[in-house]
Amino acid sequence: MAVQKMLKFVTVPRDMPEKRGADERREDFAEIYREFADAKAAEQAGRCSQCGVPYCQSHCPLHNNIPDWLRLTAEGRLREAYEVSQATNTFPEICGRICPQDRLCEGNCVIEQSGHGTVTIGTVEKYINDTAWDEGWVQPIRPGTERPESVGIIGAGPGGLAAADRLRRMGFQVTVYDRHDRAGGLMTYGIPGFKLEKDVVMKRVAQLEDGGVEFVLNCNVGEDLSFDAIRGKHDAVLIATGVYKGRDLTGPGSGAEGIVRALDYLTASNRVGFGDEVEDYLSGELNAQGKRVVVIGGGDTAMDCVRTAIRQGATSVKCLYRRDRANMPGSQREVANAEEEGVEFVWLSAPRGFSGDTVEGVMVQRMRLGAPDATGRQTPELIEGSDYVEDADLVIKALGFEPEDLPKLWGVEGLEVTRWGTVKADFRSHATSLEGVYACGDIQRGASLVVWAIRDGREAADAIAEYIGASAEIAAE
Repeated sequence: MAVQKMLKFVTVPRDMPEKRGADERREDFAEIYREFADAKAAEQAGRCSQCGVPYCQSHCPLHNNIPDWLRLTAEGRLREAYEVSQATNTFPEICGRICPQDRLCEGNCVIEQSGHGTVTIGTVEKYINDTAWDEGWVQPIRPGTERPESVGIIGAGPGGLAAADRLRRMGFQVTVYDRHDRAGGLMTYGIPGFKLEKDVVMKRVAQLEDGGVEFVLNCNVGEDLSFDAIRGKHDAVLIATGVYKGRDLTGPGSGAEGIVRALDYLTASNRVGFGDEVEDYLSGELNAQGKRVVVIGGGDTAMDCVRTAIRQGATSVKCLYRRDRANMPGSQREVANAEEEGVEFVWLSAPRGFSGDTVEGVMVQRMRLGAPDATGRQTPELIEGSDYVEDADLVIKALGFEPEDLPKLWGVEGLEVTRWGTVKADFRSHATSLEGVYACGDIQRGASLVVWAIRDGREAADAIAEYIGASAEIAAE
């Protein structure tokens, strides 16, 4: 009699890989979850109900074929599971680590809705693809036919790299331009190692280089190289710069020393992790060691900052957010991890100003949630007379990101932007107002998730290939 491999959710409880203890993980930047063993991965994959309408798949931006690779994992057919997983996702081992599965696939799992606890989709995805790397199943990029046309990609983040991978596999000549000294964008310099160890990203960059993708690093478009020069060199250009301009704070004392931007802080920490000598870190400006740290914001970037500060040896770490726990935009799983590690969350609070020429404290206003706004979220309201001062030696602003003014920065005419400053592009073809120029990821849709950037990059690559093909046909006529 055949053993039932699936539909085990009634008899097998949900289980996650072992999490390293909070005391241990506070001491380093290594990932906090240990790897699933083979039997445990198969067991947890076998909890999938194989439902006829897989909401996990429809709520994944990449529409990954999750039920199929869960079934293959449960049946011990791991290489086939990998083939299915990578067919729709350029960087599945990265998404398995950093996607907010609780808001996407796992949060919409049918058995989660029925009260049995969601399938641990993200950890199984990570296990499948880490195993693929270990076993040598990840094949180098070797196009069947080389094409003479070239594509320039500005930005080596997830969107740009996903497009580079797809275009190179089609045989196009691909050059990626990036302002940093390493490729990867926020995956390299924005996301801490305890969520995404950097060798995972560097392996993918190395695969692209080995496959013939050229990287031009330390290249500030508009300064080191003009946009027009890039456009003139290539048959098509993809803008995938992301959004890096941090939203600012106003109020008394907001220009004080010791108030820093989240991305500067995280970049410095990640550079130190690479072994770089970072002057602002060594001087203490971007180092939380021995300091009372206050992080302002409630998104995933704020969670990255508070957990980084703990690891740097801060004496205390507090996170101010103007709404309550239920209404914060960051992952609830990340909040729980931060609390375990010693972070204190101060809900329903917002900064009114700061004391000291070098910051000594945050003037905090207490809030309450009032009537819903146009989006349905309750609007924070001030509670008069409830102000107090929160002592602080380092304040980190994690209030989200906005696009830079690319037309002005690059001196390019005719590149249309939206009223939010993002590049105006078709959401299917990703074509901009300029002939042969495309845009994808955060610079098109605004600050969003890595998985959405990957989807955009893949779509843009397909549109670019179609455009170049059509142009070649016209030229031949």
